[in-house]
Amino acid sequence: MMPREISLLTHLLLQYLLPLTLSLLHPPHHPPVHVPSLVPHTPKPLTRSRFSAHTQLDLNTHCNSSCFHRGEQDDWGKQLTEKLAFETLYADGSRTLTTVDVEADDHDSEEDAGLKPSLLPWRSSGVKLRHRRVRRQIYGADGRFNIRGDNFLLDYPFSTAVRISTGCTGVLVSQQHVLTAAHCVHDGKDYVKGAQRLRVGFLIPPSINSTQADFNSAIKPLVRWVRVRRTRVPKGWIQGPQEVSMDFDYALLELRWPHRRPFMRLSVAPSLDDLAGNRIHFSGFDSDRPGELVYRFCAVEEESSDLIYQHCDARPGASGSGVYGRVWDNSLERWERKVIGIFSGHQWLEIDGENRDYNVAVRITPLKFAQICYWLHGNRVDCSHN
Repeated sequence: MMPREISLLTHLLLQYLLPLTLSLLHPPHHPPVHVPSLVPHTPKPLTRSRFSAHTQLDLNTHCNSSCFHRGEQDDWGKQLTEKLAFETLYADGSRTLTTVDVEADDHDSEEDAGLKPSLLPWRSSGVKLRHRRVRRQIYGADGRFNIRGDNFLLDYPFSTAVRISTGCTGVLVSQQHVLTAAHCVHDGKDYVKGAQRLRVGFLIPPSINSTQADFNSAIKPLVRWVRVRRTRVPKGWIQGPQEVSMDFDYALLELRWPHRRPFMRLSVAPSLDDLAGNRIHFSGFDSDRPGELVYRFCAVEEESSDLIYQHCDARPGASGSGVYGRVWDNSLERWERKVIGIFSGHQWLEIDGENRDYNVAVRITPLKFAQICYWLHGNRVDCSHN
């Protein structure tokens, strides 16, 4: 099937008609999500990175029942605290390790504080079981759209997608920060070679550089590259088995200079019942469509306490895309697009002897939100509410 360009009708539907429809729905009556506080300790210097790893764009893991239900373990809260420690890599190759404590209110239970995540029931969604272990990243007809033309490339939320120089995608989450997948910069043992001079690429539509503004122009957009000042990766990703570390497959990049484009706000990932239309969306730079920004959306099939399981069509290169949905904003009293996860890769789930394959995204849990928020603001005061 030829790559499809997103049509004006589709654009209007997604941008205007859907919000209008959502506004007619009754908003969810749930209290604000409590976000625990992360108390960082003094960073400890580490040896310089060797930058010996090779970038792995196609991340594939396997998870069985014990892996899926590991949140039931009695010591999981302690493990989470250890995994929320983080490394900071600086542009000169130096790095530090920061350990953290989790501080919750006296009246909070372990579950409220995020130390013992509530397990979401396995849903019988009628998904066809696949017993052949063949990597599937395109499910049925290819449902991806190429985003072209100024009206779309510079339009929110497509304009928040950026390229990572190691071959991945990222999403703008502040005027100076990009959220992406950890495996795009670190293989779990060492930083990838390209992380030594890591850059973030902003698309520049062809018409800005020429007099031709034809929507169907075959001219591909140029890329303006900006150097990364520092990179932060959770300890949960480093030196852990991939079926566990996939839960922590996220990293935050701080740009050397701020940008002027709109960015997406973060949110703790809601349950399926609180996600408008049960749909997620993300745009990325899939490897089979070089130079193109590719958008897709799909329904969430399953969810665990740390991962979002879905069948959104994706190829290597889309890793690190900001997965967003429409969630209810109590302060604004309206539905808002917010990043609720990071696209990671592919996972085989083996539950009760049945094999199911999914593309997966890392859920932003209350603790992960607190950690990323601290990375963004450098303090705990601005991170007490979702």
